Amino acid sequence: MTPEEQPARTPLTTAAFHELLDELAALEKRLQLPDVPLDELSLLEGYRWIFSILAVGLDAQVWADKARPRFVDIVGPYRKWGGDNSDAFYQFAPIDPSRTYRVRGLIGDAVYLSLTVYGGPDDGRYSERIVGSVNNRQLDIAADGSFQIVLSPDPHDGAWIKLEKDAVCAITRDYLIDPVEGRRVQWRIDAVDPPSTRRDSDADLARRFRAALTWLRDQAAIVPIPLGEPNTVDEPYPVPSQTFGWAAGDAAYAMGSYALADDEVLLIEGRSPDCAFWNVCLWNQFLHTYDYAYERVTLNGGQVAYEPDGSWRLLIAPEDPGHRNWISTAGHGRGRIWFRWFLPETTPLRPTTRLTTRAALQKELS
Repeated sequence: MTPEEQPARTPLTTAAFHELLDELAALEKRLQLPDVPLDELSLLEGYRWIFSILAVGLDAQVWADKARPRFVDIVGPYRKWGGDNSDAFYQFAPIDPSRTYRVRGLIGDAVYLSLTVYGGPDDGRYSERIVGSVNNRQLDIAADGSFQIVLSPDPHDGAWIKLEKDAVCAITRDYLIDPVEGRRVQWRIDAVDPPSTRRDSDADLARRFRAALTWLRDQAAIVPIPLGEPNTVDEPYPVPSQTFGWAAGDAAYAMGSYALADDEVLLIEGRSPDCAFWNVCLWNQFLHTYDYAYERVTLNGGQVAYEPDGSWRLLIAPEDPGHRNWISTAGHGRGRIWFRWFLPETTPLRPTTRLTTRAALQKELS
């Protein structure tokens, strides 16, 4: 009997593995939707996006170990998806709601951090709700920057998130004014009384591959998004009482859109309420940032040059219009604009927009 004729020794995993491979090929069709056309640059970024969500799906579903979990990065310069930005670090750990976990951290230079436990189905589908969340304003942070949080179905002293029966994962967020030179938060999670051994089984690994498959399909169903009315910013919406997926529970948001010729500038004017952190990002239709290793495509409140009255003027343009608050379109003629404000004292007022040209703006500013 040839190797090809031999029965598979792992039939469930083999079948699930090939389903996952087939889905990767099918995802390419999301790049060709006639009702959401993409320019060439966005199309190329779409191919990268496919492998970003695959990498996250494998970490969160295939490799994840609830008995001995680790925090793993789920966004970054090489993992762009789901509304990433250059100022933040996000990490993921799987959760067994019947266990107790101790989370330890060192705050570093973060101006905002949080740990959020999400609940919902445990089959790769996106989470349905927030089970509990703790941010740095609610933590007892020691003089050396250390802190602890307990995740458990049972009450504990100090910072504690009660694990409900549908708790599936924990997501950390830490935001830095200077994410390049600043020290990110150091996170660690340990299960209390973990088992001493673990062995893969055909049924379990097949289940994990199918969960990763479900994750891919869920993410693909969201994008590519339409670009909306160009050169506008929508009314900000307040910190939500409920949320979906892995969205933050401490932030207010506003979305906008731009469409600019080579000599045009979109001027956005507004004012931010007192908050822990705010920024604005440019995204493509796959909800990921442009390449911030080369150009400034995001800007945060600690980097902005403010007007004397505390307001700000942001300038989105293909070329430098000669202002400190320039955000580059990085070769994208059209794209999305995304604002976020963490722990704002009030819901932000809607920013105003005005389309102009570089030449007209330089005369205005001179």
